[in-house]
Amino acid sequence: MELRHLRYFVTVAEELHFGRAAQRLQIAQPPLSQQIRQLEQELGVELLYRTKRTVRLTEAGLAFLQQARQILVQSEQAIEVAQRASRGEVGRLAIGFVGSATCSLLPAAVRSFRRQFPDVRLMLHEMTTSEQIEALHDDRIQLGFICPPISDDELSVETVLQESFVAVLPEAHPLATQTQLSLASLAEESFILSPRHLGSGFYDQIIRLCQQAGFIPRVTQEAIQMQTIVSLVAAELGVALVPASLQNLQRAGVVYKPLEDQTLYVKLAIVWRSANTSPVLHQFLAQSRAVTRFSAAFH
Repeated sequence: MELRHLRYFVTVAEELHFGRAAQRLQIAQPPLSQQIRQLEQELGVELLYRTKRTVRLTEAGLAFLQQARQILVQSEQAIEVAQRASRGEVGRLAIGFVGSATCSLLPAAVRSFRRQFPDVRLMLHEMTTSEQIEALHDDRIQLGFICPPISDDELSVETVLQESFVAVLPEAHPLATQTQLSLASLAEESFILSPRHLGSGFYDQIIRLCQQAGFIPRVTQEAIQMQTIVSLVAAELGVALVPASLQNLQRAGVVYKPLEDQTLYVKLAIVWRSANTSPVLHQFLAQSRAVTRFSAAFH
């Protein structure tokens, strides 16, 4: 039995006339009659009563008609789902992200994607850069928002945002009233920084920035997430350097200050396995690039 047998039978059952059914199906009447007889022989039941003047359904035919219609509808739905999946319109996508991404590109990219592809399930996981690299290789996530650089031949990396650093100070700090800061003025401060093994790119840039200002920062407290770093600054445990977009995180007890003569910039990149051909993944990449272009043009 093939789907065409079901289509032929349903059409005949709806028309109760082989001639009209053949016309609807755009085939000749004799082959149609032959196909229906083959179907009845395969099932071992009579589906239609036939006379020279009338065609009507048997009890078996009535029961079979209901099931045949359901199967045809399900087959059409299966085709549609497969076609939509091939276009990246349905499915799932697991995304990793560093905390700073939530204050910059990530919300806009997710919002844009969900508006265009509401039937794709997005699962977001906050992770450090190193955790995301491991999760990509294990296929626990398919895309990551990281702080580069990374070196991995199996991964594709694309910078989507470049922004300056700002200093975060407790609001009661003596320098909190200044419009902008010389980084050298923080040389004697205690710094709060994320551990290097969780994301060497971000860590190394801050160390390099301080070295250019003539000092090596005295790191007295470590924290993994950006939001935690800002909270520890509010607790007056030290100062920190963070991406400028983190100013969107309104936190009582801290002030953000731009830096004078800044020569280094923090980057946000998207990363994925080069061999991953998932249509959903590549639709999300396209949306992220579009959001990046819009953001760059707007600014």
